[in-house]
Amino acid sequence: MNFRRPHSLTAWLQILFTGLALLCAQAVAAAELRGRVVGITDGDTLTLLSVRREEIRIRLSDIDTPERGQPYGDRARQLLADLAFGRDARIEVRDTDRYGRTVGRVFVGAVDVNAELVRRGSAWVFRRYSNDPTLLRLEADARSARRGLWALPEAQRLPPWEWRANGRHH
Repeated sequence: MNFRRPHSLTAWLQILFTGLALLCAQAVAAAELRGRVVGITDGDTLTLLSVRREEIRIRLSDIDTPERGQPYGDRARQLLADLAFGRDARIEVRDTDRYGRTVGRVFVGAVDVNAELVRRGSAWVFRRYSNDPTLLRLEADARSARRGLWALPEAQRLPPWEWRANGRHH
């Protein structure tokens, strides 16, 4: 009787499962990026210099901020810069948009930057792409407290997706 065969089979199965576990770990790691924020395009788009020294354009998921040229657009951009520019960030990747930008949730330390922009009244929850109950609550709180863009006269509070649809973007 050969006792080595089952041991050999066990060894092969361990190697196979170890390989599968490594592949799964790589897939999970690919869903997260780390680096330093080196550019701010507008209130919901930044440039990350990854640990591999690649510049990656990041579109913040779940939210939409006023466009440049739209009331509160410059302030939203400045708040994103205050929260993230020059800092190390972690991106939880959600998708790639039609412009090739990586779409994700941005964290600087313990701060969820996407949520913080909503909390401070610098962003709408982008309902077409998100129904995150936490973000919806933060938006309702900012609106009722008249924080950020919610302090503007109602006529100036046009959601950015409507602004763009009306052809008013730069």
